[in-house]
Amino acid sequence: MRRWLEEDVIAQGRVPLLCFLFGFIVGFLFIRLSVRMIRAEVRWWPGNLRAGDVHIHHMVFGVILVLGSGLGLVAVFENGSTATAAALSAAFGVGASLVLDEFALIYYLRDVYWEEQGRTSVDAVFVALAVTGLLLLGFHPLSLLEINDFRDSVDTGARILVTAFALVNLMLAAIVIAKGKIWTGLFGMFFPPLLVVGALRLSRPGAPWARWRYADRRRLRYRAIVRERRYRRPVIRAKIFVQDLVAGKPDVEHVRTAAEAELTRTVVPAPPAPHRHHHHLPWAADHGEDH
Repeated sequence: MRRWLEEDVIAQGRVPLLCFLFGFIVGFLFIRLSVRMIRAEVRWWPGNLRAGDVHIHHMVFGVILVLGSGLGLVAVFENGSTATAAALSAAFGVGASLVLDEFALIYYLRDVYWEEQGRTSVDAVFVALAVTGLLLLGFHPLSLLEINDFRDSVDTGARILVTAFALVNLMLAAIVIAKGKIWTGLFGMFFPPLLVVGALRLSRPGAPWARWRYADRRRLRYRAIVRERRYRRPVIRAKIFVQDLVAGKPDVEHVRTAAEAELTRTVVPAPPAPHRHHHHLPWAADHGEDH
């Protein structure tokens, strides 16, 4: 552990990133503990903060922390010490955790913290943790090109190769995300072979790619639905169990019921893409989609 800190974190200038991750985790755990205590109506724990009849969400304090620490990081970017950057990064991490913990409120524009849609906040936190962890370990997009021959070369051919690789990487990531495979697209930006696999596999049935490509291909659409139900069921159960441990209601039967409900709600074929040049002709009624 010590060797990793010295060689991979300190020597590589990743101390602020480590402090951001530490602040993010501490802030998230603290605020989740706080809201659970408030929900349980523990007498000795401070309740919700209000200004008159207005409930001040902790996202507000997160925005203030992110703005203040972000401005501080920009201000000391060139001349600041490592200790100052680390402290500001930790504060930025705490603020980011407070904001993402109420990401569902921002997304749905209403307070769904304890509702099913509130799990979106937990998903956002998991994504942030995954990306930060990969960056801390030294992975980043185009990491396969992080070798001296490409990085230090001024040769025109090498630069063209790097640019072409970056464009192909982004194109594959766009295809994978359009197929509804968000996590594959995310990690594929750090491990490009995943993008190739994700781009070649079937799309999720409700994704934009299925809407564009599977509308008139019933066998592919059916295979996508069957495959999604088969392989997504254990993943969804695990996700809901972890989310419930964080957000509340950790119950095995609830996990099974919620997983089946999510499968029923989400694993559906995407609606067909609208035709750009559709004319209502007299013979159109006699020629349905199935013919």
